[in-house]
Amino acid sequence: MASTELSQDGKILTVQIPMAIRKRGGRKLVVSPNTTEGWAPTRPRIDNTLLRAVVQAFAWKHQLEAGQFVTISELAEAKKLDRSFISHLLRLTLLAPDLVEAILDGRQPATMQLQPLVRGFPVEWERQRRLPNVATFL
Repeated sequence: MASTELSQDGKILTVQIPMAIRKRGGRKLVVSPNTTEGWAPTRPRIDNTLLRAVVQAFAWKHQLEAGQFVTISELAEAKKLDRSFISHLLRLTLLAPDLVEAILDGRQPATMQLQPLVRGFPVEWERQRRLPNVATFL
C-alpha cells in the first residue's frame, strides 16, 4: 500500500510505493507486492533495415580509415556496389551518437526510417535532433 508524507514546512511531499525489481529473461521487471503482474518497459522496435545500414556504414568507414580502401570508388568496386549508394550510407556515420545508440537499441521513433536519412540530414547534431522524424524520440 502506498503512503504519503508531507514535510513540516509543507514544501516536500514524499510518496512511498512498495515494489520489487526482478529479472526475467535478462530484462528488469517492476513487480508490485499486491499482484503477480508487473510492469515492463515497451519492447524495443528494431528496424533491421536501418540497423543493418548503420552497422554497414560504420564498417565501411572503419575499412576506409584503416587503409583497406583508399577511396570510396575503390570500396564500391570491391563490394560491387554503386559509389553513390556507399556515399549515401556513409553519411549515417555522421548521426549524433545518441541517435545511433537509439537505432542500435531499437528505441528510434517509427518515423525514423532509412530512406529519408539517406536523402540527407544536417551534420550538426543539434539540428538532427530537431528533425520532425527524430523529435518525437527525444
